[in-house]
Amino acid sequence: MIRAVALDVGETLVRDDRYWASWADWLGAPRHTVAALVGAVVAQGRDNADALRLIRPGIDIEAEYAAREAAGLGEQLTQSDLYSDVRPALGALQEHGVRVVIAGNQTVKVGELLRGLDLPADFIATSGEWGVAKPAGEFFDRVLDATGTPPYETLYVGDHPANDVGPARAAGLLTAHLRRGPWGHLWADSPEAAEADWRIDGLHQLLNIVS
Repeated sequence: MIRAVALDVGETLVRDDRYWASWADWLGAPRHTVAALVGAVVAQGRDNADALRLIRPGIDIEAEYAAREAAGLGEQLTQSDLYSDVRPALGALQEHGVRVVIAGNQTVKVGELLRGLDLPADFIATSGEWGVAKPAGEFFDRVLDATGTPPYETLYVGDHPANDVGPARAAGLLTAHLRRGPWGHLWADSPEAAEADWRIDGLHQLLNIVS
């Protein structure tokens, strides 16, 4: 019996379109160039921030991030950034009596922005707030603290096989790989994705899993 569902953030709940477009504008690069480079580094299994390093070699990403925030051009998150199935799917899980936790590799600010959206979730936290990020096992220990359920009654949902499915399984959680976004589509047939307990194309399928 699944009593809690925990979900990744980027490309699971939230579209990354705005994020990469804002970086393109900040660096003065065409948006399609940044999008293409993000896809390229994803295909190579590299950190997606390497796309920015290809555009501006030697870039200090943390310094640029701070500069963008100071200029009022930092991270933003609104209803329009959510995938259309997020609110109905999470609401349906709660109505079914399932505890819903949102936990992904994001900044402290994104945690604040997510909570400001008044999502149907019982708990929201980010790696920036916890001080530990996926794929570290400690991240999933924190997830279980948030769900209050044992691993075998907890389902972790994410698009990234290496960051989501693999380490969540290693921590004993049940897993669902979401075929969404660059990572979810490109690595859908990878060995890590194949090890997921479920493979889904949308969050609406979660209710069938927990029922």
